[in-house]
Amino acid sequence: MFQEHALALGQLTYENRKVEPAAIKRTMLFTVEGEKDDICAVGQTLAAHDLCTSLRPSRKRHHMQAGVGHYGVFSGRTWQNQIYPMVKNVILQSD
Repeated sequence: MFQEHALALGQLTYENRKVEPAAIKRTMLFTVEGEKDDICAVGQTLAAHDLCTSLRPSRKRHHMQAGVGHYGVFSGRTWQNQIYPMVKNVILQSD
């Protein structure tokens, strides 16, 4: 998916059906990146916002966490004290 850019090129399928991010209309999109991520390049998750063209801007959120790498985003104190509260708020704000 990432090395061949299948999602971005509109070539990703699931159970023989094309995955179409533009069909997403009623959910929240919250992307999180780590400033020092050595696995996913900065901007890679933010690109999902451009693919979900049917989502209103008010349903899109992005967070860049300073000072953490790939694993630091979803583990330890940073996750518990900073990122998880944002995830929780996004869930609570969605209908």
